[in-house]
Amino acid sequence: MKLEEQVPRNALVWIIGTQFFLLLPHLSRIPWWVLVLYVATAVWRSMVYTGRWSFPGGYVKTSLTIVCFGGVALSYGTLIGLEPTVALLLIAYSLKLIELANQRDAYMVIFIAYFVCLTEFLFSQELLITLYMIVAVLLNTTSLVALHQPGQDRFTSSTIRRAGSMMLQALPLMILLFVVFPRIGPLWNVPLKSHAARSGMSDFMKPGDVANLSLSDEVAFRVQFEGEVPARRELYWRGLVLSKLDDGAWRSLRWRDVPGDQRRLAEPELVGDYSDYSIIMEPTQQNWLYALPYATTRDRGIIRSNDFRLVSPVEVQDQKRYQVRSWLEVPLEDDISDWRRGVDTSLPELQNPQTRELALQMLAEADGDPQRYANAVLEMFRDQAFFYTLRPPLLQGENPVDQFLFGTRRGFCEHYASAFTWLMRFAGIPARVVAGYQGGEINPVNGTVIVHQFDAHAWNEIWLQGQGWVRMDPTFAIAPARIEFGLEQALAEEGSFLAETPLSPLRYRNIGWVNNLRLQLDAINYRWQLFVISYDQDQRYQILNRLLGSVGQTQLVFLVAGAWALLLVPVIITMVWRNRGPRLDAATRLYLDFCRRLRRAGFERSGHEAPAAFAQRVAADRPAWAEELTAITRCYENLAYGGSSDPEALDELKRRVRTFRA
Repeated sequence: MKLEEQVPRNALVWIIGTQFFLLLPHLSRIPWWVLVLYVATAVWRSMVYTGRWSFPGGYVKTSLTIVCFGGVALSYGTLIGLEPTVALLLIAYSLKLIELANQRDAYMVIFIAYFVCLTEFLFSQELLITLYMIVAVLLNTTSLVALHQPGQDRFTSSTIRRAGSMMLQALPLMILLFVVFPRIGPLWNVPLKSHAARSGMSDFMKPGDVANLSLSDEVAFRVQFEGEVPARRELYWRGLVLSKLDDGAWRSLRWRDVPGDQRRLAEPELVGDYSDYSIIMEPTQQNWLYALPYATTRDRGIIRSNDFRLVSPVEVQDQKRYQVRSWLEVPLEDDISDWRRGVDTSLPELQNPQTRELALQMLAEADGDPQRYANAVLEMFRDQAFFYTLRPPLLQGENPVDQFLFGTRRGFCEHYASAFTWLMRFAGIPARVVAGYQGGEINPVNGTVIVHQFDAHAWNEIWLQGQGWVRMDPTFAIAPARIEFGLEQALAEEGSFLAETPLSPLRYRNIGWVNNLRLQLDAINYRWQLFVISYDQDQRYQILNRLLGSVGQTQLVFLVAGAWALLLVPVIITMVWRNRGPRLDAATRLYLDFCRRLRRAGFERSGHEAPAAFAQRVAADRPAWAEELTAITRCYENLAYGGSSDPEALDELKRRVRTFRA
């Protein structure tokens, strides 16, 4: 193999180091054996480089590929989905290392690495991840630079400096394209992720779903109020309305389930104060948005459903920012149709007979008054031995509500919301489950409300004559600390708050400097989301119009082309300047000036002629110059060949050359 086709040791080490650097952010979402595979391939390639092992044969590579595909299928249960697909890409990236024999293979590995960098942004686009990926791109570019240094075995800082210089040269163009280039949607749809905690609520709820979300410390969305933040007990972020019971799970009504005359309801009368706020929501791969009741928005691409929720016609694939105005005291649906009443009072027959008997008994004790009956049910939850816990026992059998109310009496918010709905419907009162988030953490640094996944909550709405849909929260009756102070306070005695994530900084909010650092980072990340991640077409036009006035598509094309050319001019000048030839020392520059003066007098020095020989030849023809020729030549030879660095000698040479007249 030719020297220029070989992979230098310097480049090979950079490639292996970049592989491990790119693997680190994915460790929490890939099987453990992928890390073992990375170590094995790195060791194998190192042994090949030292000549102890050879490259694997075709049978070995085929066997490894089949085993890895099978391992991914067993680990995830499928090969379809975002996380299995990324795992397969990481495996291919690692296996390619053990057949890296020449520069062509190295190019393939390096270009795969750039694509692997992009995959992390499918899971997170936060500022820290972005900075991490910038370092990853720098390391990978360093591998590319090192690949063009054949025979280079020693590590030098010039390699990474050159890679950094290339990235800095690309930075102005990147900023320009970010500001003026049109935002385009994704060219593909990202499959739903396997971890529910990342995607938030599903369109159905069964016991344990909300509790699983409450194990995660990830951010669901951030809210910035224009005025005063409402009290925590009022922060009920509606996302889903679950009216239909199907195989023990509460489900939302789909568009086709709603009759045509029920899809657009009369607008309620807007009374009381309202709150204006903006939300930046993390990707959920779902259509529903979160907002306080009653919510309106002027943002394009957002509609309101027949149960007064905000909905996006397309799935939320990326972080989404939207403006909302909410009236917290507006009564919803003063009158309901027979269809709506039928949907929100229906229950499976012959299930939970004890709950039915209890409901009819309590309704009779309330003299058939729905309001008194609902309050009595809440008092029962508050006064009797019911417990709020993240670790409820499993409910089995055909009568889970009976088992819960008359047996275990231990549950999370979805258990109480479901039982409350059964009790209301058995009494003929329209009732439904609402799923979303409750509360949030106010960041004192910038005033935003941070809503985490562990703020996931389920409550109820019942319809009362003259009041419309009224919020009822049985969790508040059992664990008022959950609504007033948050999940951490409610589970303080149980000690189950974020028990599965011991390294979460939210578990150490009582340590001042840790909590302050966390809030400062979150405030910085919010500004990153606000001005970079949420940058859209509207902001683009606002910036361009503010800077340049009205800009059409034609002017925009010329603007991009002109700016691109303007940015490339300094790069071209720099490249030409660097390639202008070797820099000469001061003594040589003075001597060459002396030679140019003699050339004008008719004496040309040949390329192989020594300075002393040249001086002798000129002196033989011009004896009058002999003394000055000898002095200039001796002075130059002492500086250039004698190792002299005396400033006085350089000054003497400069003086003699300037005064010499041919």
